Amino acid sequence: MRNGLAIAAAGLAALAVAMGVGRFAFTPVLPMMQQDAGLSVAGGGWLASANYLGYLAGALWAGAAPNFTRFNAVTAIRAGLAVIGFATLAMALDTGFAAWAVLRAIAGVASAWVLIHTSAWCLERLVPLGRPVLAGVLFAGVGAGIVVAGSVCVVLMASQATSSSAWLVLGIVALATTSAVWPVFDFSSEKEKTFSDPYRWTWGQARLVIAYGAYGFGYIIPATFLPVMARAVVSDPAVFGWAWPVFGAAAALSTLLVALYSGRYGNRAAWIASHAVMALGVAAPVFWAGIGGIVLAALCVGGTFVVITMVGLQEARTVAGTQAARLMAAMTAAFAAGQIIGPLSVSFVVGAGGGFAGALLFACAVLVAGALLLLRR
Repeated sequence: MRNGLAIAAAGLAALAVAMGVGRFAFTPVLPMMQQDAGLSVAGGGWLASANYLGYLAGALWAGAAPNFTRFNAVTAIRAGLAVIGFATLAMALDTGFAAWAVLRAIAGVASAWVLIHTSAWCLERLVPLGRPVLAGVLFAGVGAGIVVAGSVCVVLMASQATSSSAWLVLGIVALATTSAVWPVFDFSSEKEKTFSDPYRWTWGQARLVIAYGAYGFGYIIPATFLPVMARAVVSDPAVFGWAWPVFGAAAALSTLLVALYSGRYGNRAAWIASHAVMALGVAAPVFWAGIGGIVLAALCVGGTFVVITMVGLQEARTVAGTQAARLMAAMTAAFAAGQIIGPLSVSFVVGAGGGFAGALLFACAVLVAGALLLLRR
């Protein structure tokens, strides 16, 4: 049990760095960059999409690797965490928009590798222990990372610090966390294995990939622009800045709660229910103006988006067995493709003089369609 807790805790920390910093730190820093760097909403959408494009490239790269050996898995986790830390530190430099886009893309590549290999590596060791809560601890790392990144930005905004200071602090946190978990991801406890057989796709597996892509598109608009939408209705950073930490706290707690009961209802049922709740949250700001709609969106989307990651990747392990990492990579690539389309659609709509409402309603419809696709026939 002690070994299981150590693995789950290390996985939590790795996912906190990969997702909370490498992927989503840009969300709470964006309002700061708008204020002190003059970054527009459309520019923010392009930077977010650069990160998601890197995430897509990283997922495709992981899935195309001919063998998933112990060397590949451990090295991918270690190297990915280090790259995220240094790329985040480099964002503190005033190097201009193009360099920022490259750095966010590099962080996206590393984040995909860390998510895929950490999930596969940890689940391979945790599932046989028969304690579902350990999987909840593992995936709570995504929400925990979001809480830390968001809280850091709230404190810095309250002290009138710049966005460069935020990137610097987050980079230091990422590297310190990497050094702490480095010894856990070692080669000594690995089982040597290679997967040389071609992967055989089925329609059931393809449905998982498509539904996971719908989830990527559906959640990414509020996940990217929630603090910006909050700032539009509440100017006080002590208020709108907390939208993102609330989002992360809901994400962390929900994974633990669902992990306790997913064994009773099944991963797929939890996935479908999460799509429905997320769809409600995505549409909430359209029908409930003001900070109330923003908070409801933060709770519904934040409370389900990591749950879908957790149950989706566990469903992939159930379906694909020893080749789960390949299916996880395909699902992550579809997820990343959905994320690229989402912020770009907002950039075009807002740049043309529109608002967030149309994009949010379309995202809601995509989530509902994804839930229907998961229903067994």
